[in-house]
Amino acid sequence: MKTNEFHFDLPDNLIAQYPPAERGLSRLMVMDRKQNCLEHRMVRDLPSLLEKGTVAVFNNSRVRKARILGVSEASGAKAEFLLLEKLDDLSWQALAKRSKRRRPGDRYVFNDAVAEVLPATASGGKGILALRFDRPVDDAWLDIHGHVPLPPYIRRKDTSDDSERYQTVYAREHGSAAAPTAGLHFTEGLLEGLKKAGIEIAFVTLHVGLGTFLPVRTENIEEHIMHRENYLVDGENASCIERAKAEGRKILAVGTTCCRVLESAWINNEGRLKRGEGSTSIFIYPGFDFKVVDALFTNFHTPFSTLLMLVSAFAGMDFVLDSYREAVKEGYRFFSYGDACLII
Repeated sequence: MKTNEFHFDLPDNLIAQYPPAERGLSRLMVMDRKQNCLEHRMVRDLPSLLEKGTVAVFNNSRVRKARILGVSEASGAKAEFLLLEKLDDLSWQALAKRSKRRRPGDRYVFNDAVAEVLPATASGGKGILALRFDRPVDDAWLDIHGHVPLPPYIRRKDTSDDSERYQTVYAREHGSAAAPTAGLHFTEGLLEGLKKAGIEIAFVTLHVGLGTFLPVRTENIEEHIMHRENYLVDGENASCIERAKAEGRKILAVGTTCCRVLESAWINNEGRLKRGEGSTSIFIYPGFDFKVVDALFTNFHTPFSTLLMLVSAFAGMDFVLDSYREAVKEGYRFFSYGDACLII
């Protein structure tokens, strides 16, 4: 299957640059994959669109202010890095902007910290390197000196509002370098509305990193290699999901990250989820056999992305691309701060 098949035309004006005025005030395209039909609703309608007894599973990972801006110690030139994963007390795996200019031994100043680029390793990839700081750089430091890691298609500087709006209301576990954006639509009121409608709420954790947002650069999608991301499924939430599956109730994955956790952790011949910490490099594309997820709540995704391929695996590539074209025609807002889809 060719990467260039996962294409649709999107006018720039439909790429949401800001969140809606209030969280939850977004449109919702309901995609019925069995009937191949669409319905235009609002996110606030979600409780009435799900079957009673459904378990809605959310990713409670918290976004770090992982984007750091500094200057070259040698030249004073500006430099930008996205911190991905802590390697030890002083070192981080990072994604470098203009990576070809960053050489091992180069030193960069970030406020009260200095970092040196370490020699490349075989596990790296395009633009990926390791930085070793002269002091511990933790979440407390990043909260002061870091920036919200808005994706590159949001063509503006981050603001204080982004610190709240590029974070889900239920975020708990620090570790993501990008938001699990499907969850940005949910308010405390909407979560309560789901519970009143007989929907159970469960949480898993997947720290969003390169596995989620790195673009596909291969001609054939089967040749794309996903980077590993860390996840956690605790016993209480696993039991909730397992009971629903055993009783024939539906599982709604809120976001592609939740979908990847559930499908990665499911032990099919035992009908249960693997408890505890794990890591996944699962790549879901058309032909994948879903074992856990029955419905998917997600945003509209970028062309050629692994996220669009996952959605196409779940609902069928032709139906998804036709639906996206309809969304363009109807003026839906796309990507992280955009509108949402419910695929049933």
